[in-house]
Amino acid sequence: MKRSLHFIYIISLALFLIPEASTYAQELDAATLAKRAGRKNLTIKEWNTDSRSKKRWLDRVTTYDNQGRKIEQIEYASYGQKWRETYEYGDNGRIVREVEYDDRDKPKSVKIYEYNTDGTKKKQYKYNPNGKLETVKIFEYIISE
Repeated sequence: MKRSLHFIYIISLALFLIPEASTYAQELDAATLAKRAGRKNLTIKEWNTDSRSKKRWLDRVTTYDNQGRKIEQIEYASYGQKWRETYEYGDNGRIVREVEYDDRDKPKSVKIYEYNTDGTKKKQYKYNPNGKLETVKIFEYIISE
């Protein structure tokens, strides 16, 4: 219990120290908004079927919120859950926090995103379950002529 409270404290502190992505991004484009409109409150279950035995099993479940944004994705194996990811969004509608869980539903990593003023990703901060920063990924966009 103490460890998970420590994890939540560190991540909350990181969110406070990193400027919210809404200050870096513009409005979402019309195509993205239209795509999301069709996914409001939607849950998609993907099933696999063995061609020989005809045995069927759940492969993946993706859940969308009332705004059509993906909020959770779970992948399964024959033994149960392989991994799970949850997504949180900023005021601008872009992902600001992504948490990956292992097969025992324990946090494996947390990613925090920062955006450029044009809405493209600027940086990704990846933390371990203890709240320690592991990596910083910087996105570079090059237009070739």
